[in-house]
Amino acid sequence: MDHHNEYRAGSLTLGGTVAMGTGVMIGAGIFALTGQVAEFAGPLFPLAFVLAALISALSAYTYIKVSGKYPSAGGIAMILEKAYGPATITGGAALLMAFSMVINESLVARTFATYTLQLFDAQGQDWLVPALAIGLILAAFLVNIAGNEVIGTLSKLAAIAKVGGIFAFAVIALWASGLEYAATGPAGDDGAMGTAGGFLAGTALAILAYKGFTTITNSGSEVIDPKRNVGRAIMISLGICLVLYLLVSLAVGSALTVEEISAARDYSLAEAARPALGEAGVWFTVLLAIIATASGVIASIFAVSRMLAMLTDMKLIPHRHFGMPGRIQTHTLVYTVVLAGLLAALFDLGRIASLGAIFYLVMDIIIHWGVLRRLRDDLGANPAVLVAAIAFDLLALGAFMTLKAMQDPWIIGIAVAAILATFLLERLYLTRWRQHDPGPGPLKGDS
Repeated sequence: MDHHNEYRAGSLTLGGTVAMGTGVMIGAGIFALTGQVAEFAGPLFPLAFVLAALISALSAYTYIKVSGKYPSAGGIAMILEKAYGPATITGGAALLMAFSMVINESLVARTFATYTLQLFDAQGQDWLVPALAIGLILAAFLVNIAGNEVIGTLSKLAAIAKVGGIFAFAVIALWASGLEYAATGPAGDDGAMGTAGGFLAGTALAILAYKGFTTITNSGSEVIDPKRNVGRAIMISLGICLVLYLLVSLAVGSALTVEEISAARDYSLAEAARPALGEAGVWFTVLLAIIATASGVIASIFAVSRMLAMLTDMKLIPHRHFGMPGRIQTHTLVYTVVLAGLLAALFDLGRIASLGAIFYLVMDIIIHWGVLRRLRDDLGANPAVLVAAIAFDLLALGAFMTLKAMQDPWIIGIAVAAILATFLLERLYLTRWRQHDPGPGPLKGDS
């Protein structure tokens, strides 16, 4: 049974691909992470977004090189299989990427909830955050079932609204502040904040704001003329996001002190709009956040379900349809939504972001290492760029895990246990269970 007909070649234009990439990036990056990054990096937090963009551009080099030669809807999974073969490390690292994307969905969904609640007096109603987050994830699921054309149109409209609206917010807030930078002085009570280690830890989180470029890699075979357009779409998306993130972080830093940003870390843009524009500014920012986060979840769920369907196709993960009709990708959509909903219900924004950063950086290092060791000659890749990408990833990951271990050792324990469990279960599946796995069985409605 061939499921490759589920991936429609040439269904995404360059503009549509850029819109999808920026759609995922801006949804998570700006609204969810500005306050979290400032809390770690201190007064220099706008520069953490610049360094994160440079690290992401180094990372993108690997993805562009592989996608240029082997465009595929499998994206990350395909890169890993080219580098390592159908091995435990391939399945485990691909699952880490999928998990980091699901974590991203729950992060953005909770951000949607925290911003939406700024419009109401919801003091003490903590249950509303996970409730609204789960509601958004379910709505995104329904849009995804509607199909590719709907997602493409929504992504384009939302991307235009987000880019224009966020640019307007940043310019107005900067103008209202008289270009005075307020976010100076010490960052909070924790001595680690605002130090070199804190800055690197903030950079590790800021990398999450750019990792949406991998969504473009995952859609490789669907992009028109992928050998040219995948790389162009990635660099255009990164460039757009860097300009926007820098403007917004400067705008937030000119409206609020680091202590104020930290206190409002889950909704810092809405808080930054208040001094410049009053309640109208808060409404404008919250509506922007709703558009950005909702479209971000829709695009991300689309991408991760594609990836899981490809992993199933490659026989790297088991699949059960639990009596559900339809295609395998419809089932992976359901699994994605259930997992994202559980995370949104159980973890707060800071912990979700921490898990996402750790999973993503570990997976990224594995990909660069594989390309450096096995594929660099085949791709004509520059080993110095690959080594630099690994070194920066390790630096950011090390600083982040050290700082989080002092603040919140539980989340480090959960992350390490989850990574070990993922690789162990993948090993067991590939060596013992797969030969006895009957597969998903016949699917109703699947030809």
